[in-house]
Amino acid sequence: MAKNTNIRISLPAVCFVWQIAMIILFGVFIRYDEESDTHWIEHRRKKNISTNLENDFYYRYPSFQDVHVMIFVGFGFLMTFLKRYSFGGVGFNFLIAAFGIQWALLMQGWFHHLDENDWKIKIGVENLINADFCVASCLIAYGACLGKVSPVQLMVLTLFGVTLFAVEEYIILELLHAKDAGGSMVIHTFGAYYGLTISWVLYRPLLSQSRHLQGSVYHSDVFAMIGTLFLWMYWPSFNSAIADHGDGQHRAVINTYLALASSVLTTFAISSISQNNGKLDMVHIQNATLAGGVAMGTASEFMITPYGSLIVGFCSGIVSTFGYLFLTPFMEKTLKIQDTCGIHNLHAMPGVIGGIVGAITAASASESVYGQEGLINTFDFKDAVANRTVNIQGGYQAAGLFVAIAFGLVGGALVGGILKLPIWGDPADANCFDDDVYWEVVFVMCCGLYHVIIPKHLD
Repeated sequence: MAKNTNIRISLPAVCFVWQIAMIILFGVFIRYDEESDTHWIEHRRKKNISTNLENDFYYRYPSFQDVHVMIFVGFGFLMTFLKRYSFGGVGFNFLIAAFGIQWALLMQGWFHHLDENDWKIKIGVENLINADFCVASCLIAYGACLGKVSPVQLMVLTLFGVTLFAVEEYIILELLHAKDAGGSMVIHTFGAYYGLTISWVLYRPLLSQSRHLQGSVYHSDVFAMIGTLFLWMYWPSFNSAIADHGDGQHRAVINTYLALASSVLTTFAISSISQNNGKLDMVHIQNATLAGGVAMGTASEFMITPYGSLIVGFCSGIVSTFGYLFLTPFMEKTLKIQDTCGIHNLHAMPGVIGGIVGAITAASASESVYGQEGLINTFDFKDAVANRTVNIQGGYQAAGLFVAIAFGLVGGALVGGILKLPIWGDPADANCFDDDVYWEVVFVMCCGLYHVIIPKHLD
């Protein structure tokens, strides 16, 4: 059951209030951009565009669909590994993602797409992709708190998470002019440290009362593996979705594809070596196999070379797997950070690796490798940063990583303090990781399905 308190904010009230607020704000600020408006035909004529195929929809929508699947199916099912929290894992993922994309369109619109002529936000398909990216950072943070917070707390976590994301994204991408197409810094590093800090503030010293529900069962791990496979297959789209048309997107797909493949083999090797009997641990396979995609995010557009991509996947697979073996227990016991999904191993450390790789790769770029025009195009050396050198760009890339970490730590501490107030209806220590607190759950007790649907400890 939820914690008792005299004042408790209910989920229906939050959902209705926020959805009405979204309707009002969208009515005031959000409009179609020139490529999704009915005036597209006039825009085509004015810009001498000969065909509708030049509309950004045809370039971006396939990537948008892939990213959208990752957000709702990939992240959702990845969180179904707990034996009695599958409804909460995939269901609350659905809730906060649907809320977050609406708030993200507004927040990112105010920072990036506000038309100074009419003060309206003009949105198209690329805005939808960026909104999904924004939500991804909140879903990463959710992973650290999985099973220990209420749906209302998750709504608050997402509200502030999206806001913080929009600000740090603006600082990193616009003010510092750092490149981060796949979001190793902006999405993964920020989201992970944001969630870890919240989990640290919300530390539960008596969480052992729910220890019997923290593990998985055979079928819950199979469902979680579905999420892993969707994420793994579509990660090249994630890292290339907003990259430059042409060679930038093409290169991002190749680099991510190779890094992911490399991290899989590395994870299987380390997982087997780490067990006395040489068997594999499903936790490692569900998570560390994705580390290459995270680590390749920042440098995905760069000329890191195919073998360089394999090296990134190799290193991130090692670091992530060893994180699950050693760091997760250490963090809970010593640092008082209860990281349910191990986001420190899948997102934080690989995200930092990605930021470092991006800084080094940018600083070592040269005209002999990129070509003069290619160098300008890859790093957008024009307008205010037209005279920036690659060494300076590498420094700004590193600065972007520190900004992401700082926003995650400071923002997580502040939001964690808000979530600690006794008004959110969060579960008691003895009722964490249990769907029965927030969901109508019916357990079938018949025939051979008994032990499949009800964990053996409840038999």
